[in-house]
Amino acid sequence: MLDEMDIKILRVLQEDATRAVAEIGKEVGLSTTPCWRRIQKLEEAGIIKRKVAVLDPESVNAGVTVFVQIKTDQHSNDWLERFHEAVVDFPEVVEFYRMAGEIDYLMRVVVPDIAAYDKFYKKLISRIEIAKVSSVFAIEQIKYTTALPLHFALTAGKGNQTKR
Repeated sequence: MLDEMDIKILRVLQEDATRAVAEIGKEVGLSTTPCWRRIQKLEEAGIIKRKVAVLDPESVNAGVTVFVQIKTDQHSNDWLERFHEAVVDFPEVVEFYRMAGEIDYLMRVVVPDIAAYDKFYKKLISRIEIAKVSSVFAIEQIKYTTALPLHFALTAGKGNQTKR
């Protein structure tokens, strides 16, 4: 279970994981060693999964975002495994979800342009049979963050009750 100090540390790390432990400790009100120990425990517990660099899509020629909605009439375990394996092989797919509701899967795909998306699409449908694909191109990114909301973390394990 996380406490308020863990939450403070996680907030700082989500903004900039390259900051020195001493600097993080000073910001959250801990000396270096206790701060370092807490970060180690958060990593060991799997709460901190990894530390990465967030790149500018335009700078690496991946500035077009496509949301791909997939509906299938195949629901066998064999098809599901083949589909998941196929999608994982495509570096253009940066997010991939199995959904409830009207669509079965949702992917976020990043490519340089529409021609690159068309090439991706053709490779995808050559690997696996899909009943229906709908692609929506993002015109403008209004908000993007990798930071998770942490105010829910303190209520985890308490029946997920909200305070009134």
